[in-house]
Order: sequence, then structure tokens, then C-alpha cells
Amino acid sequence: MAPLIGRRLRKGAATTAVAAAAMAALTASQAPGFAKTDHGDRNREQRAEEAPAPEDTPIDGGSSYHTDLPPLVTPDKPGSSIDLPGLPGGSNTKPEAGLPASVLAAYKKAEAALKDSNPGCNLPWELLAAIGKVESGQAGGGNVDADGTTVSPILGPVLNGDGFALIKDTDGGAYDGDSTHDRAVGPMQFIPSTWASWGRDGNGDGERDPNNIYDAALAAGSYLCADGRDLSVKADLDRAILGYNHSQEYLNTVLSWFEYYKRGIHEVPDGTGVLPSGDGSGGSGSRDKGKDSGKNPGKGGGKDTGRGEEQDAHTLPKPNPEPDNSTPTPPAGDESPGSPTPKPPTTPPSTPSGTSKLTTVGAKELSTTAGTGFAQSPRVKAVDTAGKPVAGARVRYEILGETDTRFLGLVKSATVLTGLDGTATAPKLLAGEKTGAFTVRATAVGREAAPVEFTATVKARPVPKADALARLDDKKLTAETGGSFADPLTVTATNKGKATEGVPMTATMITTAKDPELNDKGPYFLDDEGKPVRTLTALKTNALGQFTLPKILTDDYAGTFLLRLTAEGGAVLDIELTVTQPAAS
Repeated sequence: MAPLIGRRLRKGAATTAVAAAAMAALTASQAPGFAKTDHGDRNREQRAEEAPAPEDTPIDGGSSYHTDLPPLVTPDKPGSSIDLPGLPGGSNTKPEAGLPASVLAAYKKAEAALKDSNPGCNLPWELLAAIGKVESGQAGGGNVDADGTTVSPILGPVLNGDGFALIKDTDGGAYDGDSTHDRAVGPMQFIPSTWASWGRDGNGDGERDPNNIYDAALAAGSYLCADGRDLSVKADLDRAILGYNHSQEYLNTVLSWFEYYKRGIHEVPDGTGVLPSGDGSGGSGSRDKGKDSGKNPGKGGGKDTGRGEEQDAHTLPKPNPEPDNSTPTPPAGDESPGSPTPKPPTTPPSTPSGTSKLTTVGAKELSTTAGTGFAQSPRVKAVDTAGKPVAGARVRYEILGETDTRFLGLVKSATVLTGLDGTATAPKLLAGEKTGAFTVRATAVGREAAPVEFTATVKARPVPKADALARLDDKKLTAETGGSFADPLTVTATNKGKATEGVPMTATMITTAKDPELNDKGPYFLDDEGKPVRTLTALKTNALGQFTLPKILTDDYAGTFLLRLTAEGGAVLDIELTVTQPAAS
């Protein structure tokens, strides 16, 4: 059956090759643009851990996908075009440019979330839209409820090795209804074992549901940004997409929709989005309700593996981890006479050639205390030779010097794109515990503009203080000579009536309260080497503001002795220790 699936997909590719070529030509001429179910079952998670998919398994498990391409963009006259995606009611409005409201909101929310958590990734929401288009036809035209969960299941083919990857069940059928083999699930088509690692809660309801467009979009974005990828770099963009489904045709199709959506979209009501075409183009209805779609996949046509035979998940290729700006080579056997593969759109370099200078915006000296975030982030502006702002320029920020401070995401460098005003703000800086100064350098990637440097300083944390010390109990402390005090001594440090954590304290055996000299006789402590000492330093209160002193021992001297506890901030507490001779036998 696998050869039939391959032929059917190739037929669809042949019918759209002209459209792909036209999209490529146009792109080269354009300027660059920049039902709720609780699936939190522990047994299911345990099964996923016991039988994970191979490391090189694609996100969608190598499932089928929709091969429809964007509509042709017809030029009105040389150098211009009026037939572009536009606003509703306009003469140039394309139905395919309409994205369902909830689906569009989910993509943009995922972009915003990752801009905060991983700004160096530069994830555009249009990329999620492109993948959502080929994976599920934008959740079946936006067939989701008010919370963003698909009204009916969206399931890929059964991954039983019959024309697709072989992936045995990892979720007990909880997500895909199949307890024998896995199937890709939801609007972004995650296989269950992959969802176990990449699943996210995108709508803040406390659940991670692959059938929810908000959860699935954030999970897909998180995957695309993994391994330090910068999606403004063509090689990283290609690797991210190929990691979703390692197919040259898949890459070309996603890139075509990516370019199309970047030219403009408009919002349409949920459930009214354009559905993919029928089986002939590899894009029949995506609402497969549980039938065995290994032979008739719900997304139609099936994925052409390039082999025309059964494919095991263990042999799925992985994207080349080394940077490569070339277009990936399609798998052998992926072409047949008269059935050309869609060509990827030609994307101009993302770094504008006009960048000639970086200038500092805002403060050039930054500071914070250890363990906290910097209130301000380094910020620069890219301008051209005329002093005008340059949008879309790539600016690389690097942390230099001896410091454990890192950018958000715990990385030492990140690349950020300039906005329309030419500015690029570095990711948030998070200070570690190491104090001192270091440098943050901003460099225009690929340009000869002089770098800009910022001085950042991490100051020591403020020392917690206490204005009062008190024993936890008032029990009299007594012991015999040559022995030890049986009752532990615990004190609480407070500042303005509130128990304070981390207050430094000192414990010292003194002669008298009026003349607090170090006593050379009477009760004592043992140091780390087991030697007698009568002063302990570097003591700190715990999270409850308390500290329990180590065991107090006695020598051969009897009498009343004083232990003085001193806290940072000036609080002092004197405690009487009574030592008696043993009773006569």
C-alpha cells in the first residue's frame, strides 16, 4: 500500500508545481518581510517513559500532511502586484489569507510568550500558521470551542509501518484512541511520546492538551526554538521545520505558506476557515474520527517517505546539526518523471545591507544585586549611512567577563532583530551570585559597524538584619561538669516583629555582661576538627528565622556562665548556663 500512497501524493505535488514556481519567482522580487479532557494520567506518562519514540523521530512522527500551496499572486504590471492578501472587503482579499480567530490568537500568543522566554529565537507567528496549515488546515478551518479545543479529534494515520513510521503505542490510547500504535494528535499533530516532552499549557488552564490550539501552538513554538536556534537564520529555520517532518516537499510547502502569510492576513470567525482540498492534492478533511487511516489517512494522501516502501521510525533522518545555508537535499527517489517537487521560496538575506552604525539607546551602565534580574536591558539602534533606522537588522548580544550572569534562557549570547524604529533590546539579564563588573557587547551581524559595549555590575545582596533575638523556650539550661547540656538551644531572629531568614549570628562564651571578654573556662563547643572552641561565627537563621546551636559541652569548672548571641543589625541575647558538680555517690 505504501507505493500507492506515494504515487497519490506525487500526483498532488504535480498539480501544484506551477504555483510553487510562481511563488518562488514572486518572493525573489519582493522586499524581505519580517472538549476539555484531563489527560494527566500518571500511568500514561509512565508508559511514555518506558517506551519512548527514537530520538530522531519527527514531531509529527512522519505523518501525512496537506500539500495545498498558496494561491498564485498575479502581477498587475512589472515590479508591482495588486493581488496580495488583503483586508476583508478589499478587491485583493484572498480566502486563504483568512485565519480563524482563535487559531490566529493562539499563534500570536505563542509568539509573545516565546519572545519573553526565548527572545533570541526570533519566532514569527506566521511560521506557526504555516505549519498549522499543512498539518491540520488551521485546526480544520478553526473548528474549535471557546477555549481553543478542537470540537472533533484531528488524528494522523496509524503509525504502524504501513507507508509511515513504525511507532508502537506510548500513551495507552489516551490521546489517539489507539492502544497498539501511536498517531499524531491535534491541530499541530504531535505524536503522544513527543507531546510528553514538549507539551505546554498555552492558555493557563493548568492542563497540557495536544487538542487545544493554545497548548499545541506554544509547544510547537518551543520545539522550533530548541537547541539555541535563531529562526531569523535560514539554516536554523530549515532545520527547525525539517525536525517537524523530515521531507524536502514538507519544507518547501511550509516555506511557501510562511511567505504567503507574511504578506498579510485577516481574521475570520472560528469554523469558517478554508479547508484543504480533497485526496487528489493530498489534503482531504482532517477530522479523522478514529478509523484506521494507515491506508486512507485523515489528512489525505499520506506523507511521501521518498522510499515507496515501509519506513521504520528508527531510520528517520535527522536535520544536519552543523550550520548550513544551503537548501537540504531531498531524499533519494522522491522524484518521478513529470512530477516536480514544489520549489522553496527564495528568501532574501534577513540582514539589511544598509546597516552602518549601532548607537546606544538608554543607559550604558547597568547594575543589580546578586540573584535578581536587571531592571534595564542593553538596547541599541541600527542606522544607515544617512542616519535613518534600519529594520530587520540582526544584532548579537554577548556577555563577556568573569560572571555567572546570563540572559533569559540561561544563555551567554542571543541574536535579536531590530524593529521598525531600528532598535533591538537584549533579552533580560539575570544576575547570579558572583559579584563584580562585566561587559555586554552588541554587534551588528554581518556588518562592519563598530560594536557597542555596556558595563554591568552585580552588587552583593543586602545582609539581612535583626533587631531582636529570643529563645524558643525559657527552660533553664543546666549540666554537670565533664558532660553536656541535654536540651537544645534554639533562638528566633526578628526584624520589626517579622522572623528574618539568613541573619548572620555569632555565639560567644563571655566572662560577664558588663565586661564581655572571651571566657577561657566553662562551657564550650567543638569545631569541625573536634577541638574545643568558645566562639562560633558564620551562623545564619533558616527560613523560619530560627537557628539551633550545636551541642554545648562542659569542662571541670562548675558555676554560672554566660553565652552571648549577637545578630547582624545589633540584636544581642545573653543566656545563662549553669554547670554543677556531679552528686556524691
